[in-house]
Amino acid sequence: MHDGTGKVAIVTGAGTGIGRAVALALLNHGWSVGLAGRRAELLEETAGQADAPGRALPFVTDVADADSVARLFEAVTARFGRLDLLFNNAGTGAPPVPLEDLPLEAWKRVVDVNLTGAFLCTQAAFRVMKAQEPRGGRIINNGSISAHAPRPRSAAYTATKHAITGLTRSTALDGRAYGIACGQIDIGNAGTEMTRAMAKGVMQADGSIAPEPVMDVQAVADAVLYMAGLPPEANVQFMTVMATKMPFIGRG
Repeated sequence: MHDGTGKVAIVTGAGTGIGRAVALALLNHGWSVGLAGRRAELLEETAGQADAPGRALPFVTDVADADSVARLFEAVTARFGRLDLLFNNAGTGAPPVPLEDLPLEAWKRVVDVNLTGAFLCTQAAFRVMKAQEPRGGRIINNGSISAHAPRPRSAAYTATKHAITGLTRSTALDGRAYGIACGQIDIGNAGTEMTRAMAKGVMQADGSIAPEPVMDVQAVADAVLYMAGLPPEANVQFMTVMATKMPFIGRG
């Protein structure tokens, strides 16, 4: 199920964290992968860690910029000939300030990257997947636990992740006629650079600060690999992968 020999993927945010782990899992299971991200040196590091770095295409991309996204998809299809999977993973957050103090510029940047970026990549993927032979493919969106419940002082991030759920559903519906499946993985406390602070303590719903458990990011990569390896007639619509003891169930 996980053999991706001959298949082609694009992973956004592939230079660090979840994106790097997923990209490496795909590369090490036979996929060719376009590595999209803002920093060339980190994308090159990801490629260099793969068993077969020749099947990786690092490509500097700003997912919030339509022209940059178009160049990414053109480069990947020119190199590998088709596209079977898009993992919409690139994301950013805003400073954890009171909602009324969040600068409009910070709000717009989170919306541009997390939501508009996923939309632009989805559009580009649709154009490729509808036109290629055999037609179709799969899109997986990184939704986050915040697609279900917010953390304190996370209005911009939480709003975009709730919106990703709507994009996932619309993409799944609109893709049916073209053999394009779309699902969402909601991740809680994967052990990456972004979650290091959790070991020291993060704000809880009651305003207190408490450490939270994290899980190995490889669990996320394995889950995405499973979703990506399904046959065309099957789809994981929504999957939640979280640290077992994190305070999500019962949060608040």
